[in-house]
Amino acid sequence: MIIDEVSAGEPSAAALRGTVAACRALIESRFPDESEQGAAAALLADGTILTGTSPDYANAAVTVCHETEPCCAAHRLNKRIVASVCLHRTGGGEFVVLSPCGVCRERLAMYGPRVRVAVPGKEDATSIRWVSLRDVLPHYWATVFPGEAPGWEE
Repeated sequence: MIIDEVSAGEPSAAALRGTVAACRALIESRFPDESEQGAAAALLADGTILTGTSPDYANAAVTVCHETEPCCAAHRLNKRIVASVCLHRTGGGEFVVLSPCGVCRERLAMYGPRVRVAVPGKEDATSIRWVSLRDVLPHYWATVFPGEAPGWEE
């Protein structure tokens, strides 16, 4: 899915809504039985939206985050991620927002501190707040190594 080009690295409200819609659509189409499942979507700088989900492996130790597939695809395409969302459908049919785990934060950090990530609302886990990765990682560890974290020096 491609939506409007992202201007100056800041995704529009419409682009962010489209990213959330693509994430929900993947959950609904891939898991039509309304089971408790999740997915992720990443918005690229060119307006492309990539989605992904994680298989349920028998050995939980090898399970990956839903964000893995869109992150790998962005790398393969040599495109920059500007926003990311992960949703989980509950047994009651609500979609709750999952903020990026530590591993996903590291994957997104390579795109800089301005990447927008979805986090749950303060009062309602089904509402989305978009924050910068810098807000999620205010003391990013790699900044102590000059040149290792481009864009984080600001």
